[in-house]
Parts: sequence; C-alpha cells; structure tokens
Amino acid sequence: MNIVFDFGAVLFTWKPGALLLQTFPGRVHTAEEAAHLSHQVFGHPDWHDFDRGLLDADAVVARTAERLDLPLELVADLVHGIAERLTPITDTVALLQQLHQRRQAGKGITGLYYLSNMPVPYARLLEERYPFLQWFDGGIFSADVRHIKPDLAIYQLLQSRYALSPANTVFIDDLKSNVKAAQSLGWHGIHFESPQQLLADLVLLGL
Repeated sequence: MNIVFDFGAVLFTWKPGALLLQTFPGRVHTAEEAAHLSHQVFGHPDWHDFDRGLLDADAVVARTAERLDLPLELVADLVHGIAERLTPITDTVALLQQLHQRRQAGKGITGLYYLSNMPVPYARLLEERYPFLQWFDGGIFSADVRHIKPDLAIYQLLQSRYALSPANTVFIDDLKSNVKAAQSLGWHGIHFESPQQLLADLVLLGL
C-alpha cells in the first residue's frame, strides 16, 4: 500500500486561530472571532494563489492588510513567520518513522509520499530544516505545480508522477473535502484527527 500524507495539522502543527489571537490581540478576542478572521485570511482566493505559487508573500501581505484593514507590519509578521511555526507533531513523526522502517523491510508499505498545500518559502524551509522528510519516496508541494487540493489535478499529478495504483493508495488529510477528493479517484482516505486515531485506521486497512 502507498501512503500519502498531508503536512499541515497532520505532520506539522497548524493552528491558524491561535496564530491570529496572538498576532492581532486588539482585533481578535475570542475563538469565534479568530475562526472568522482565519476564514477571511486563509480561506480567501489570495491565500489560495499563495498556495498555488501564483502570488508571493509580499503580495499576500499587502492585499490582506488592505482588504481586511489590518496593520501591514502585523500581517507581514504573520505571513513571514508561519514557516517557523510549522513544527513537527511528535507522535505523527514517530508513526512515519515506523512506516518508513516497514517500507525498508518490505513489510506491506509500497511507498511513502506527501501531498501538501504549501507556499514556496514554507516548503523550502521545511525541506532544509527537517531531515525526516527524506523518509518519503517523493511528494508534491502545491506551489511547485500550480495546483492545490482539493482540485483533482494535483492528486492526478502525484498519481501519474509516481505510478500509484488508486486501489493501493491511502491518503491522509485533516480536511474532509481533501479526503473526499482523493476518494473520488478511487484512493482510500483517512480523515486525520489524531496520531492515535490514524494508527488505528491504518490497522483497519491491514497496515
């Protein structure tokens, strides 16, 4: 079985609401307000184009600050600082290591891959900083191919690039919409909620 990992909130911490509470204490006071602003920032087409590699960080900063009437310096601190906050989720990394060891031993794991919506500067920093990414046999960052999840094109590109058999591939993501897109192509899908739940679901698949 091929196993394909998302990165944010699966392998690396990603808590946008908490980031906005910390960055804009004068604007955001509750979890509800943070969730609303998170949608306005990270759910906007500008951010999607950042993920696609069509906008650079400075352009996203300028557009977001103007559109939402936020202080430019604070938005810049937010956008440029996110990569530093993408820290490994220890238990998921430990599970990835176990799968890598089984892959090397030829025990049920055909290949390990990643498929992540990730702007260019964040992707490059993760590649430089975390040697455990070498455990993957390959993968795709959205900004490198100008496609993002849940667009089917990015799944199809991963599938064709690494000759993945849909029936022999399982995709792990924290967003149900991304999982459903993979399932529509015949992949198995796991909606990630915790490393422990992920392990249990992999066992159910015989892994």
